[in-house]
Amino acid sequence: MTCNQRLHIAKHLGVLDRVGLVHASPAGRERRYRVDEAQLARAIAGLSSVEATWDARLRRIKQIAEAIQRGRDRHGTQR
Repeated sequence: MTCNQRLHIAKHLGVLDRVGLVHASPAGRERRYRVDEAQLARAIAGLSSVEATWDARLRRIKQIAEAIQRGRDRHGTQR
């Protein structure tokens, strides 16, 4: 693993630590990270709600686009 890769990983782990998804503890010159399973479960539940909302919106956009395309096909209009 390169130094650059380690820096990127450390940056991401720092963000996860700040939001409480992992907890760091010093181990000599290293830091050990432990996943907070309860926080992760809450995050997943919250994201699932957002996912459902976006899926519904994207389905609606697809329906509208398909309806527009069908209208163009019936009238011979192309774009």
